[in-house]
Amino acid sequence: MLRSLKFLEQYMVSATDGDVGNVVNFLLDDEYWFIRYLVVDTGAFLNRHEVLISPVSFSEVEWPIQRFHLNLTKDNVKNSPTVDTHKPVSRQQEEDFHKYYGYPYYWIHAEASGSELGDIHLRSAKEVRGYNIQASDESIGHIDDFIVEDDIWEIRYLVIDTSNWGFGKRVLVAPQWANRISWEQRNVCVDMSRQAIKDSPEYDPSVTVNRDYETRLHDHYGEQGYWNKSERRERPLQQSGSDLR
Repeated sequence: MLRSLKFLEQYMVSATDGDVGNVVNFLLDDEYWFIRYLVVDTGAFLNRHEVLISPVSFSEVEWPIQRFHLNLTKDNVKNSPTVDTHKPVSRQQEEDFHKYYGYPYYWIHAEASGSELGDIHLRSAKEVRGYNIQASDESIGHIDDFIVEDDIWEIRYLVIDTSNWGFGKRVLVAPQWANRISWEQRNVCVDMSRQAIKDSPEYDPSVTVNRDYETRLHDHYGEQGYWNKSERRERPLQQSGSDLR
């Protein structure tokens, strides 16, 4: 099911022996567009400020009561490696995190394909919100939210708010339709016109994104639906800058 990432903030997180905190942010992989970690504020429960939790740790999600259940104890979380979530997360810190929990390295595929492991590809979702969307001719809006597939934690869409550009509506754009991101200039460039984005099907945050809406959205842009593709990305994304706030 597709869900708003912003809506998932403030979900409670529970270990096998009690609550550990609530979700306050997410770290997303800007290369493959997956949520890699939840940032959980544990201050009132474990006397720590923030910790990283991987979706791999989930044993169950109770969507109606907004609660993530972990297959970890409170001590497991409390004693996990310290990571300053307000600064770039290094690969070494991720390795320490994965070794501690015994999780496999999700970046092994990238290593096999020759990607530079020194590159930082984890971004704060809160920091990326507000980035401008640059159409092929001019600006059209800014990122307001993300739509994720809740079983695999892949980001399917960027929610674009066009209200400051006089259109007064939100629309969706798949991150794979972007052709360049400038982290320094806080811009996401897409290979489609301002008018095409303006005329795309409107996104209503109060309505769950379903396949009918997705089909209309993809048809509007002449894009094949991801549900019909064997490969998730057809072209590499050009990036510049490496800041994470």
